[in-house]
Amino acid sequence: MSTTSPAVEPDSAAPGEHRFGLPTATALVVGSVIGTGVFALPSALAAYGPVSLVAFVVVTVGALALALTFGSLSRRLPGSGGPYVYARDAFGDFAGFLNAWSYWITAWAGNAAIAVAWVGYVEVFVNEGHATGWSIAIALAGLWIPAVVNLSGLRNTGALQVVTTVLKFIPLLFMATVGLLFVESGNFGEFNASGMSVGGAISAAAAIALFSYLGIEAASVAAGRVRDPRRNVGRATVLGTLACAAVYILGTLAVFGTVSNADLQASTAPFTDSANAIFGGEWAGQVVAVAAVVSGLGALIGWTLIVAEMPKAAAEDRLFPRQFATTRRGVPAFAVVVSTLLASVLVVVSYTSFSNVFTTVVLLTVLTAVIPYLFSAAAQLYWLATHGRATRWPHLVRDVVISVLALGFSFWALAGSGYQAVYYGVFGFFLGVPVYVWLKVQRREYGEPGRAEVAVAPPVLPPADAAVVQVTGVLLPEQRQTTNGSSAAAAPTRVS
Repeated sequence: MSTTSPAVEPDSAAPGEHRFGLPTATALVVGSVIGTGVFALPSALAAYGPVSLVAFVVVTVGALALALTFGSLSRRLPGSGGPYVYARDAFGDFAGFLNAWSYWITAWAGNAAIAVAWVGYVEVFVNEGHATGWSIAIALAGLWIPAVVNLSGLRNTGALQVVTTVLKFIPLLFMATVGLLFVESGNFGEFNASGMSVGGAISAAAAIALFSYLGIEAASVAAGRVRDPRRNVGRATVLGTLACAAVYILGTLAVFGTVSNADLQASTAPFTDSANAIFGGEWAGQVVAVAAVVSGLGALIGWTLIVAEMPKAAAEDRLFPRQFATTRRGVPAFAVVVSTLLASVLVVVSYTSFSNVFTTVVLLTVLTAVIPYLFSAAAQLYWLATHGRATRWPHLVRDVVISVLALGFSFWALAGSGYQAVYYGVFGFFLGVPVYVWLKVQRREYGEPGRAEVAVAPPVLPPADAAVVQVTGVLLPEQRQTTNGSSAAAAPTRVS
């Protein structure tokens, strides 16, 4: 069924509304993917040892399969909403709502994780003793500055996204190239330092590494704001993912090879430590720290836009509270404020409740992100199975293989999230069910929209048979006859 709404019309921009071209859409993907997560990731992966680099390669293959899947889906459904729109189109309102709800959790919880990692690099310059109160204050500033930028208007958001993407990509590319010249094998340590089996270590490390690719769907979520989305969204998604993959794998390899594994596990700013090890002194590390701070702000600006777009699309379809559809200067202001408030609460709770704040929030975010990814891959596979005969066979085989790979990768990523993340993630996911019930009650709907509710009156029985039915509740064949032997007329049906 087609459930395209006004929120997903590809060319329905208001007069004078700013639209993203291919460079800006690609910058949105890269800016959303490369936040501070990659700058903190080597420390989180160090506990597994160099085997985590194998996990990174596997995750990269899965991320590319997802990127190609999103590209194919965006060509068929080129409007804002991304995974929400894809799931709703294939599987109906409830699946669409669950995807919007899960992705919304991913977006604001992911902002909290980015802010936590961002704090580590800000504290290269201030609060070097890592006092918890000041760390929380810095993280909250990192959440609310991007929110204010978004509330100021979409044009400012797009311009800052391009600038911050360039500023952070150059230092990462430098580390991923020049840094490789300073790698020493002795720094890598034991190949599998986790104490787990190699397969278990790869799976667990992959769940963390996947966080670094969250955001590859950013262009599809904001597709309604992209010029020529059928062409540009898919290209921006694939180009952005490839660019990120190159700097991720090579940059993490450089950090692993320039900082000892023991020091890396205790580091809050691993790229800074790596730069200092390469060049000596502290100036190089401080330059990288500045790049990480800029990177984090750019990612948070992009994600604050994304965190509002999907609930806005769902609200316009009456599958989210209607307040999420309200806009100010073209920006869903209510969604931005509420999402930032929730991210702020998660930051405060995480700093006061978890010893390993970054990893805990990352795994929660990955779990809720994988659910929309899984539904998106399933939606593509479902469409190919039902409509794929219209596609040329070589293209059909290629698309099926990519979709199956993306689906399998999503299930695999779920398995590596860990029990704590699964507990909190599933609890948050199913909190959406009472919200959906409330929305259905508000709309006075039962079942799928547009389905007629049929009430059938009980059959007319002769007086002699009434007692039998009352006692047994079963109507025997001979009891369906009237007193003169003819069949009783069917009771009229009422269609409401």
